[in-house]
Amino acid sequence: MKTVAITGTRKCELRNVPEPNVQGEFVKVKILSAPMCTEYKAYQNDGSSTNLGHEAAGEVAEIATSNLLEVGDRVVVMPTYACGRCGLCIRGDYIHCRNNVNALAFCGSETGTATYAQYCIKPDWLCLPVPDDISIDHAAMACCGLGPAFNAMVRMNVDAFDTVLVTGLGPVGLGAVVNAVVRGARVIAVESHPFRTNLALEIGAEAVLDPRDADVLDHVRDLTKGLGVDKAVDCAGVAASQRLVVDAVKRRGDVAFVAESGDLNVHISNDMIRKGITLHGIWHWNLADTPLMWDTVRRAAPLLDKQITHTFPMSRVKEAWDLQLTGECGKIILHPWE
Repeated sequence: MKTVAITGTRKCELRNVPEPNVQGEFVKVKILSAPMCTEYKAYQNDGSSTNLGHEAAGEVAEIATSNLLEVGDRVVVMPTYACGRCGLCIRGDYIHCRNNVNALAFCGSETGTATYAQYCIKPDWLCLPVPDDISIDHAAMACCGLGPAFNAMVRMNVDAFDTVLVTGLGPVGLGAVVNAVVRGARVIAVESHPFRTNLALEIGAEAVLDPRDADVLDHVRDLTKGLGVDKAVDCAGVAASQRLVVDAVKRRGDVAFVAESGDLNVHISNDMIRKGITLHGIWHWNLADTPLMWDTVRRAAPLLDKQITHTFPMSRVKEAWDLQLTGECGKIILHPWE
């Protein structure tokens, strides 16, 4: 099969490698849709690697002893290789599992954990069947495209009575706008890149503010009659945006941190006790919410067509990465078999 390798700073190639093996509850998935995430950082910074990607949707190509899936089933592949047996996994919070399985060792396989590839391997219970009325590219957005922000909305109980602030409009932040708009919420966003600003407005944000504006917090308060937003999601991962969401949320409001970087100094009394806000750390979503996720994907379909700005055959991955580095895109999807 073909897979992608980063070979140096802004250098990459397709390689032919053995197809993966499966054992036990593992299945082999033919990847039809591979959304691109932060792998461009390794491409930009000489992060030489042959194990790229963590998002995928496709068809089951081979099973060992699965009782959950059949060959030909369309599935979206969830990230990580959780154990499936601990308390966190059993209640659906598999993303926080502390007992992840060594998939390659278990299956005796040289390959299968990358998604910038034509096949991957996963435990059957981490391959969610895709409803017939959902396209494979839209299904793949249940990973990072919609997933983290989806869980933020669930945890914060976002609804049509809420004003939601979203900071950082990369693909995950744009997914936060999509999730909030689908729930009927009013959305205020913060972003400096003109392309992403315009795209968020097309998706349904009411206003997009520039984080470089020294008065950005005052602008948020002006848009909320001085009260602050009801809920906030940080997808930027820098100290200034993290500080902004804490300051901009109203008393008794909720803040979700999705971006995986940054250092925030929280004043326990002024930020937490006196304001009474709740902070949520969000990584991915609970599997018990799968029906709600599929309903979100259905309702968001026209917005996902805007959020997915480009698709590329995997053979043109370098072009896709170069585009990501410009910021002139939303979510990009690779098609490994084109």
